[in-house]
Amino acid sequence: MALQVWETLKEAITAYTGLSPATFFTALALLWAIYYVATGLFGSSDDNHHQRSRAFEEEQMEPLPPPVQLGEITEEELKQYDGSDPKKPLLMAIKGQIYDVSQSRMFYGPGGPYALFAGKDASRALAKMSFEEKDLTGDISGLGPFELDALQDWEYKFMSKYVKVGTIKTTVPVTEGDANGEASGAAESDAKPAEDGPSQSPVAETETEEKPSPADTKDE
Repeated sequence: MALQVWETLKEAITAYTGLSPATFFTALALLWAIYYVATGLFGSSDDNHHQRSRAFEEEQMEPLPPPVQLGEITEEELKQYDGSDPKKPLLMAIKGQIYDVSQSRMFYGPGGPYALFAGKDASRALAKMSFEEKDLTGDISGLGPFELDALQDWEYKFMSKYVKVGTIKTTVPVTEGDANGEASGAAESDAKPAEDGPSQSPVAETETEEKPSPADTKDE
């Protein structure tokens, strides 16, 4: 079987190329050797070029400064760490916890796929995997169980990969009812001393002064 295939192959080489099988395979081996040498020369040159470029980039890249602890800041103060100022760290928050994501500037920095989340508490957007402006908030009320699980996964990822540098200051809004209650309470406290203190009518004091004593009546 193999002998028949070999005979058929030799006849095909002679018929289509006009060369003997020995000459054909010799030429094929020579072409392969030339290709191997050429690719070796140009390939090594390209590799050296890439290595030099990578070394140059590493030299030019400045090391990241250590994360700075900010403590408790407001959402408005967090906006200044959105990557627009390269001298400031790149921060974002999840569930009120602020993390330094400067090491992933290619993702969260300007031009990155998640740059919209930088400088904000993006809890709701991460839970819903949304890039809409209305979801760029830390309010997670109304989310379903699957969205809360997704948010929990994001939080675990940030806790394990990035350094926590602060928290977002929470503000409690004062409602109109609370304000009225405080005002009425203040009014009651002002009026209470007057109610508790001794009071004496001016008319009563006048009557006491004008009433004659028994001794004076006897003398008359």
